[in-house]
Formats: sequence, structure tokens, C-alpha cells
Amino acid sequence: MATIHILLVEDEAAHAELAQRAFEQSDVTLTLAASLGEARQRLAEQSFDLIVCDLCLPDGRGDELLMAADGQLPLPVVLMTGHGDERIAVAALKAGALDYLVKTPAVLLELPRIVERALRERRLLVERQQAEQALRQSERLFRAMIERSSDAISIVDRYGQIRYASPSTRHVVGYPVEGMLDRPIDGFELIHPKDRNRVRHLFHELILHPGSSATIEFRVRHADGGWRWIEATGSNWLDDPAVQGVIVNYRDVTERKLMELRLQHGILHDALTGLPNRLLLSDRLSQAIKRCQRNSQYHFALLFLDLDHFKFVNDSFGHPVGDRLLIAIAARLNCCLRAVDTCARLGGDEFVVLLDNVESQAAAIRIAERIMQRLSRPLELDGRLFHVSASVGIVFGSAAYHEPAEVLRDADIAMYQAKAAGKARYMVFHEAMRETAQARLALELELRRAVAQHEFCVYYQPIINIHSGALVGFEALVRWAHPTRGILTPGAFLDVAEEAGLNDAIGWQVLEQVCRQLAEWRRAVPSAKSLTVSVNLSARQFMLPDLYLRIVHLLEQYRLPPSVLKLELTESALMEYSRDAAAVLARLRDYGIQIAIDDFGVGYSSLSYLVQLPIDQIKIDRNFIVQLEQTHHSQAIVSAIVNLARSLNLEVVAEGLETASQIERIRAMGCEYGQGYLIGYPLPADDATRVLLNNAIRYHTEA
Repeated sequence: MATIHILLVEDEAAHAELAQRAFEQSDVTLTLAASLGEARQRLAEQSFDLIVCDLCLPDGRGDELLMAADGQLPLPVVLMTGHGDERIAVAALKAGALDYLVKTPAVLLELPRIVERALRERRLLVERQQAEQALRQSERLFRAMIERSSDAISIVDRYGQIRYASPSTRHVVGYPVEGMLDRPIDGFELIHPKDRNRVRHLFHELILHPGSSATIEFRVRHADGGWRWIEATGSNWLDDPAVQGVIVNYRDVTERKLMELRLQHGILHDALTGLPNRLLLSDRLSQAIKRCQRNSQYHFALLFLDLDHFKFVNDSFGHPVGDRLLIAIAARLNCCLRAVDTCARLGGDEFVVLLDNVESQAAAIRIAERIMQRLSRPLELDGRLFHVSASVGIVFGSAAYHEPAEVLRDADIAMYQAKAAGKARYMVFHEAMRETAQARLALELELRRAVAQHEFCVYYQPIINIHSGALVGFEALVRWAHPTRGILTPGAFLDVAEEAGLNDAIGWQVLEQVCRQLAEWRRAVPSAKSLTVSVNLSARQFMLPDLYLRIVHLLEQYRLPPSVLKLELTESALMEYSRDAAAVLARLRDYGIQIAIDDFGVGYSSLSYLVQLPIDQIKIDRNFIVQLEQTHHSQAIVSAIVNLARSLNLEVVAEGLETASQIERIRAMGCEYGQGYLIGYPLPADDATRVLLNNAIRYHTEA
């Protein structure tokens, strides 16, 4: 596969770094430029397959690059901005940009997919230009042929009788000249029924205005029985004594017309599935909105479908199989709809169905259910069965909508609600969903500000030896010191942070605070020399290529021994990256950092991971601990985990200890360490320091 050369014009180093990281595993050569001037210099030095450019640059706007044309097409540019503006997006796309992106870390990490799509669009534009050039060349040749043989010419008197027909008439319509003379055209029998009234009206208007002329295209029945597209120009010479008629100059433009129709189809339809694309959908949706505003009895509905887990198909079987699956799904969708409905593909695995003149919301839901049922049937490709499901957002149209984008936005919001509710289901949009989406967006913006201003702090929950009662360490827990809402726990923001791709940045801020705090404790509190702090790593953070080097750098920066740090990963993270986890964990552990599995027991992972992976500690999930006094099932699981860990020389920590009875049961099973509200709540750094100085936490071990 040939290397793709991309020019990235970005003045923010963090965004450039994210983009570089996104392309590390691809056949892409990325050249950086930090300004418009530097970009132009790079373009003068070499050619690029694609330009990914920030809209706002220190010395100008990125869309200025669109003015520098290479041949007949603008430069292949994808514009990015930190703040979405629909008007700017439309202007950029009209000016020739291949795409317009709102910059987020998540979008930057998705750049390989976006670039692939943009390059595909570029290829289509080039092919379209070549087709248009071929069409123009064909027309020039056709005109030359007409000039040599002349157009077909007829002269029609004011009564509609053909008085003259040129020899080329037979070439154009297939009828002999003799058969055309004195033939009345008033009935327009040879003209296609759908064009007849239009041609008749134009002819009658023409004979009423001496000296006027008009051009029209219409279909004519050829002598061979087929239809030909005719371009005819009529000029009123009735007042000229030498002519006394209407001169009609006409020629066969069937070839050109069919090419135009094919090009128009390509502009308005998805290249893969043949379904209408976003442009055609927007036009039809706009018509439905206008009709709804004119007629209170008319309603439409929009279904926004996103296939569940489709990325797995592409990743596992390749894009050719994924494309064939999309074609099969498109066919199934069409089978569920009426002729007046529109099924469009927006791109990727997103489809939209516009239901025209639907009588009620219940009717739209029935169609959605029928679509989901049809999609759920297994599809066979190359001997493999594929099971497909979709999450569907439903909007029932009303006169309150004014633009297609508004309807698509609300349907998209409802679809994401269906995804969040568990996938393979539908959700009907209501106003509260928009408020939720807007609140989520507002929270995301606040989170980005909070990351930039380092508003996240660390609370420390004590971990003790439940046999001696001595404090052995803390677990670091992130909190958001919100400027107006106070201290917020992860439940209030972590899901949105993960969706926005901010968890990595928050995780590194937590890790740096922990290292700085450990260094202070080791200087101020002699007993803190043996203290450890456990820090949770997200699955994404765990698999960052620079994880090891950054952790080593932090420990060296604060002059900390590696043994003071414990990195906690959930079972699900280990299962997701099981192939690569062993090497990463081994390198960290060889350096001296301890590794713990958090929430052990709820992921149902293979116990062989405990043998295969370099693990020092497992933490029993609190759900098992809180049920110790109620169910024998939980007691058996906890006892088995403890015995297994002891046989493998692993430490065991019981999470969520809240009663003395739970501690006694855990101790009796042989568990060494514990944490929970009975032992101590998460503490801010200053309170944790006082605990260390006063040795304030020591759980009494007497029964």
C-alpha cells in the first residue's frame, strides 16, 4: 500500500501531538506546519495527498488554502476548528473543503478514519472532474459533427404546419423528410407525455411574441420506438416575409443528457449502497418540513439508525466484508419501506429513514420495529453468519422544525439515548433529551476548562492491615474541585470525561499529584517511608505507548522509589488488552512498580490471568463484601479468591468494608488488607497528612 502524505497545519502542540499519535500505526507520512505561511512553504516544496488544517491560525484562516487551486479543483483540505459553527462549515464545504471537523481529542484520535473518508471523497471529485472533462470533449466532438452535417432544422407556420425539414431530420428523429412536411405539430404526438404540456405551452407563447426565441429540452419518440432527448431552439420569424414561420433548430442531446443524469445521481447518492446521500436526504427533508408547515394534516417521521458493534466487523473481517454487509443492510432497509419513503446513508454505519406522510407516532414506531426485526435476521456472507442490530432514534416531524439539521440533530440525540440504554432498541425523541444532550455538552466544555486549569484533586482512602490494624497505604481517588458546585465525585463527571477523551489527561494529573504528595510525606513523616499509594489506570491510559516512560519520569522527578506506587487496573481492562497487557505489566513490574487487579470477581475473567500476568495484589470487589452477611454464595466466592491468591503469593485487599462483622469474616478467611468507610473515608491531602502525623487510623482488632 502506497504511503499517504499528509500536511497537518496546527498551531497547538497538544493537538498536533494527538494527531501524530493517531497515525502511528498507519501508512501515513505526517508533515507539520504551525502557520499558514509555513504551510504554503511546505506546499511549494512538495505535493501532499491531503491537508488537515486548523481554521484559526496565527497568520490567517485555514480556508485561505482553498483559494490555491491545483488545476481545476481546490486543494484537498479538511478544516478543523475548536468551536463548531454550522454556517462556517457550510461555507467551507461550498468553497471546496472535503470535510469540516470540530476539534476534540476524540476526533483527533479518529483522524485515520476521517482521512480515509476525505481521500475517498477526493477521489470521487477527481473522477467526477474527469467525467465532466470527458463530457465536454464529447460535446465538442458532437458539435463539430453537427456543424459538418448541420442540426436538424424545421420551419413551422403559425398554424402548426411543418413547412420545411432539413435532411438531418432523419438522422435526429429517424423519420424521412417527406413524412415530416405538412405534418401538423399541434398534437405533439411524438413528444413524451410528461414533456408534452411544457413544449405546447412554450410554442404557443413563442408564436405570440414576434422576434422572440426560446430553448427547451424534451424527449421525442424516435422512429425505432425509443426515446431521444432533443434540445430545440425556436425563433419567431413570422413577421419576416422571407420566412413567415418559427424556425426550430434541434439536435439529439441524448448522450449528454444521460451523462448529466448519471453525474447527478452520483452527486446525490451514496457510492457504496446506491442509497440517497446526505445532500439528497436534506433536500427531501426540507420539502417535508415545508409541506408540514403548509398543511397541518401532514406529518413526517425520521428514523436515525446506527448499527451496533459494526466496528468489530471491520476490525475482524476487513472493510471489504464490512462494505458488503452495509450493501445487504441497505437492501433490507429498502424492503421495509414504501415507495414514497426515503432511506439514506449518511456515512459509515449510519442510515436515516424519512417516512413521508405518516399518520401518527405509533405508525412510525411500528415501522421502526419492523426494520429492527428485519435487521435482526442473520445475514450470510462467505459462509459466515452475521447478526446485526441497530439503535434507532425516532423524531415525529412537526411545523416547529425549520431546517433539516434540526430534525437530524434530534433524531441523533434519541439514537444515542437508545445506545446508552443498552443498544438494539429505539427511543422516541422528546424535549428533555435535548436538554440532557445540552447539559452533557455543557459539562464536557466545563471538563475541558477544568483539565486546562488543573481543577482535579486527589482524595486518599486509607488501607489497613486488618490483623494488626496498622495503616499500610492509601488509594488515590480523583475529585473535581468545581468552582461553584464544590467537590464532585467521579460519578458526576467520569463517564462524560471518558466519552470526550479527557480521562487520560485527568489520569496524568492524578498521578503527578500522588507522586508530589508521596514526596512531601516521605520528607515530613518518617513512618511514611513504607507507605504505598494505589492509583487507578483507565484501559486507554494503560495502553498508551509512552505510559512506561512517563511514569518513570514522574518517579525520578520526585525522587521516589518505584515500590511506593501501585497501579490498579480493572479485570475488564486486562481482558480487553490481554494480548498486550503481559509485556506492559512485566516492564512496569521489572522496574519495581507494584500491579493490582481492581474490582476482582465481577469481570468473570479467566483465573489463568493470575498465573500468566505479573500481578502483586488483587482487590475483591465491594459487591461481594457487602453481601458476606446475607448470602453463602458471596462467602464462597470470597473464600475461594483469598485461598487462590494465597497459593499464588498474592496480596488480597477487601474493598467496601462497612461493618465490624465484615472485617471479622474477612480476617477469618485469611485476607490481609482492607479499606472501606468503617476504616476511613476518602480524605483530602491535608487530612491524610494529619492522619500520618498522628497515626490516627488504627482499627482495633479485638472481637
